[in-house]
Amino acid sequence: MLTDDVQQAMFQAMKARRGDEVAALRLALSALKSAAIDARRDLTDDEAVAVLQREARKRREAELAYRDAGRPERADGEAFERSVIDRFLPSMLEPDELARLVDEAVAATGATGPKELGKVMGRLMAQVKGRADGNEVRRLVLERLGG
Repeated sequence: MLTDDVQQAMFQAMKARRGDEVAALRLALSALKSAAIDARRDLTDDEAVAVLQREARKRREAELAYRDAGRPERADGEAFERSVIDRFLPSMLEPDELARLVDEAVAATGATGPKELGKVMGRLMAQVKGRADGNEVRRLVLERLGG
């Protein structure tokens, strides 16, 4: 299970005395355990991936905010934490592969305009779940549909 992998990585980082990595893994593990408590059961790997994606997104947004505020040292810390979390996430789709999937989904659904965004997104998000940012997928679909 993914939660166990994160925990094992944290123990290895502790043994190697990599403090920054331990801190990042503790935050990730805390989020996973909190989600498991909320669900009142162990998380499936898909649910754990969703939690880690949420945590990675938080780090990305914090990094941008710190860079905009002129705090590069804090931004670098957030970027490092995100890179630690990213090791446990499925690899993201390349832009050209994502564009090809968008084109296929638009063709398969027969969508012709922005009003049919939901139909295309429903089909497409099932294919790219966990491997592409939903906002980016939505932007590409709207671009293809002329929205």
